[in-house]
Amino acid sequence: MMTPKKQRPEWAPLESGDAFTSFVMEGVEGGHDGMPGQSTRGSANVIRPVYRRLSVEDYVKGVLAGNRTILAQAITLIESNAPAHVEMAQEALKQLLPHTGRAMRVGITGVPGSGKSTFIEALGCMLCAQGHKVAVLAVDPSSTITRGSILGDKTRMDALSRKKHAFIRPSPSGGTLGGVARKSQETMLVCEAAGFDVVLIETVGVGQSEVTVRSMVDFFLLLVLTGAGDELQGIKRGVMELADALVINKADGDNRLRAQSTKAEYDRILHYLQPATEGWITRAFTCSSLTGEGVEEIWAVIEDFREKTVKSGVFYDRRRAQILDWVYTMVWEHLRIRFLNHPGVAAITPKVEQDVLNGKLSATMAVRELIDTFERQK
Repeated sequence: MMTPKKQRPEWAPLESGDAFTSFVMEGVEGGHDGMPGQSTRGSANVIRPVYRRLSVEDYVKGVLAGNRTILAQAITLIESNAPAHVEMAQEALKQLLPHTGRAMRVGITGVPGSGKSTFIEALGCMLCAQGHKVAVLAVDPSSTITRGSILGDKTRMDALSRKKHAFIRPSPSGGTLGGVARKSQETMLVCEAAGFDVVLIETVGVGQSEVTVRSMVDFFLLLVLTGAGDELQGIKRGVMELADALVINKADGDNRLRAQSTKAEYDRILHYLQPATEGWITRAFTCSSLTGEGVEEIWAVIEDFREKTVKSGVFYDRRRAQILDWVYTMVWEHLRIRFLNHPGVAAITPKVEQDVLNGKLSATMAVRELIDTFERQK
């Protein structure tokens, strides 16, 4: 057997001489691993995986059949901003729409550290044990550098992620208001079409901006902590006014009595606030996501909410209002993108910005100039 020859790499410094210790070995004749009958010349004998491009029909059939792989691919398609993908996603969604609307949509928010992921895991595991199919849309904060998720909530719901009837989809917020990804509404509909009867949407939890989730869900749940103090009331007030229930989490061990005291305090506060849903009284509850105590009670409250609001008609009135709100939200988003991508606007923007910074142009005049350019060159 011949010994492979050593060769100097092309990128080796010319003046390095024999002191340069990196060398490239000649390939072994007959295969990359030295086995006879294999050849590295050409690609005829190299086995590569073949991926078939899915059609709209494939996506629709796969989602309706509950195929998790195709469901994940359908969500990726929806999240894509490529024009070809957007067209396919909307056609698939159009065919899936008749199969949506049957799930209970629950939004869960709270200040960082309130235990949202742990609570969702406890609630999701309990629901799966009762025979429900649970989809969790965990919207993570986006990295300002990579635009990707930086919390990885799926890795923190280890027990739930192993459940046969659970599906967890982490999505980067993309910097949108409230941490709710722009495509989350469509993702939720696809999960419903796949047969999930409970959809839990976990948001970033940064305070006032979290009210955005209210426009997507039936029931809005706010998790709070004991001993938060009055310094957070300015943040929580705006969210509390939109909550259908408040949950004081981590009510176990030495924290149990403090949690009960906090519950009484929040009940007093809620007494003076207008309920978020007509015909429903918002109350505070305690639970422990660690021990599971109180979790069943909270789900019973959500079921009671659905029963009462469906009977009164408020449930479907809200959903109809949400659909229209979604339409106009997408209109504003479309107009914003058209404006920012307009050639005329893009051409004068650097000069307008510089004039504003140099004090030659007021902000109002700058806006007028940009808008006039957009309207003249439509």
